Amino acid sequence: MVSATGASRRSAGRPLNRVLSQEAITRAALTLIETRGYEGLTMSSLARALKVAPSSLYNHVESKGDVLILVQDHVMTQVDVSGFESEPWEQAIRRFAWSYRDVFTRHTPLIPVIAVLPVSGAPQTLAVYEAVTGGFERAGWPEPLIVPAIIALESFIFGSAFDATAPETIFESGSLAGAYPRFTAAVAARKDHAAQRQADAAFGLGLDAMIAGLRAAVAGNPR
Repeated sequence: MVSATGASRRSAGRPLNRVLSQEAITRAALTLIETRGYEGLTMSSLARALKVAPSSLYNHVESKGDVLILVQDHVMTQVDVSGFESEPWEQAIRRFAWSYRDVFTRHTPLIPVIAVLPVSGAPQTLAVYEAVTGGFERAGWPEPLIVPAIIALESFIFGSAFDATAPETIFESGSLAGAYPRFTAAVAARKDHAAQRQADAAFGLGLDAMIAGLRAAVAGNPR
């Protein structure tokens, strides 16, 4: 049937076909995560948000794991690697590490996904690694040591992201304080000493140690 304006009118009861893309799926998944958390992201809820049948969604992604890879790739664009273009290596590492930790403090459920999945299908993640690698190369790092250094940094950053979401009281001994006086006193001293949030103080201390260790490693392995 043709309307008065000459446009074709669809048959009653037949839904319009929706064009799905990885970008649309990623946006919908991020919206679900922001409103319901990662627990609220399921394939059925994602299909409903996209107003498609679950079977249509499965034509583009095979599982929730695939959706999380898309989300991961989007989230990685928020990691600041700009320092590797012009800043000294140590300053660039600090900018990168603090940014990386802060981003994944907001997305800790993604950490197990990133830690075990190949990056071959994640171009934005690869772009981050490319920038970091370029910064290491310009700082004179031997090529065989670059990826191990990145892995070491990521392991520390991921653990610190979990720590940043832990309660401030996580190390308090409570009613067992009398049985473990040294540790209890050290926890109290930590709180009295830190001028900043405890997780931030710990991350700063650890990052200083990581950078010093990496510098020592490259000094002992010249090109």
